[in-house]
Amino acid sequence: MSFVPHTKTDIKAMLQAIGVEDLQALFAEIPDNLKITNELQVPAALNELEVSQLMSERAKLDAGYQSYLGAGAYEHHIPAAVWELVSRGEFYTAYTPYQAEASQGGLQLIYEYQTMMASLTGLEVSNASLYDGANALAEAILMAVRANKKSKSNKVLVLGSLHPFYKTTAQTVTSLQNIELVEVPIDFESGRVELAKLAQYTNEAAALVIQQPNFFGCLETVDELTDWAHQQGLLVIAVVNPTSLALLKEPGRWGQLGADIACGEGQPLGVPLSSGGPYFGFLTCKKVLIREMPGRIVGRTVDQEGKQGFTLTLQAREQHIRRAKAKSNVCTNQGLLVVAATIYMSLLGPEGLKRVALASHHQTKQLVEGLLKLPGVKQAFQAPFFHEVVMKFEKPVAEILSYCQTEGILAGVNLNVLKPECGNALLICVTETKTMADIEHYIQVMKHALSDHSQRSKIVENGLGAKV
Repeated sequence: MSFVPHTKTDIKAMLQAIGVEDLQALFAEIPDNLKITNELQVPAALNELEVSQLMSERAKLDAGYQSYLGAGAYEHHIPAAVWELVSRGEFYTAYTPYQAEASQGGLQLIYEYQTMMASLTGLEVSNASLYDGANALAEAILMAVRANKKSKSNKVLVLGSLHPFYKTTAQTVTSLQNIELVEVPIDFESGRVELAKLAQYTNEAAALVIQQPNFFGCLETVDELTDWAHQQGLLVIAVVNPTSLALLKEPGRWGQLGADIACGEGQPLGVPLSSGGPYFGFLTCKKVLIREMPGRIVGRTVDQEGKQGFTLTLQAREQHIRRAKAKSNVCTNQGLLVVAATIYMSLLGPEGLKRVALASHHQTKQLVEGLLKLPGVKQAFQAPFFHEVVMKFEKPVAEILSYCQTEGILAGVNLNVLKPECGNALLICVTETKTMADIEHYIQVMKHALSDHSQRSKIVENGLGAKV
């Protein structure tokens, strides 16, 4: 179907028909202080050749570096078959499958995805994804406050070891519904929140948010934290790295009763970093909470002839337009990335995913052991870690990052920017993509960066370890 823009004559005729002088009159109910008064800084239009040239130049900025950044975005090997299949027309251009009779293939794939995520997190039901991990946490908090009928509180306890971006996103979304996020400080020796710290938070709250592994890569004592929360009448929200669940206890088995809701970022499951997106969020929960779950849910059934079929279930599309009263604003979500994750998990299987997790953990241990042999370097926290770790340095981290970048290494995330209380520290991530030769090269470059003879780089960096 072709699209023909309205001409000025068309617009004038329509405005006359409804008795309005100009287009701005249609927006009269919007307060003046909310309107943009200056010109939008939109770049000039480019033709196809110019866009291709621009994208090629941008791609070169990412090329040639070994990345140890992590902090919620992880580089994993993606089998070639994953995106070869995702790019097929029946997946690549598919829309949300409202018409079940015409969308059985897409619905079955989403159903398989939901089954895999429920199994991975140890919970009973899953939705069909959300926009990203931070958005998934915000939705999980809204869901928990609605679902906890025993609590009338609008407060949610958030461990101080939660990813700062996740907390900021959750605050932005939940504050509009008068929900208060109360941060529980971490112990700066262990790098996690100790149970004793929660004793002062016995005042009524609706939920507790636990990230595992936490932002610093450390493993929280999830069993005792979960049991404490349930004893206080709180629901437990788990924010988890899906790759780690191949090794670590799944949220559904935390403590005596298990976490009530699990969410997180699905990017590690077959989605390339792609200069910053797109990502997708996953969300699973206990069956008793399914009516409060946001987003799409696909069910399996049989027709009148006994043949297996798939369909959207439990939610009507119309519920998503009820503004603040809606269970979610999610409609199309990130379905294409769910396709990639489903194929990725199918190809690797439980054993393959476990090998990825084991290799990532092993390589991280090797890097830590090598760095600890260098003068002026120590491990920041005592708690066990998965595949991220915080290392402290005597030399300014900004100088270290600048030098390493000249050697083709993005050495980590500068915590002076995201978590100043950590001091002069780097958050370093290692996955299965790094060989022992890569790790040895990193250590040698870091050794030179820490020496008094290393040349100071003229590269200006943004504080997170990236060139600008």
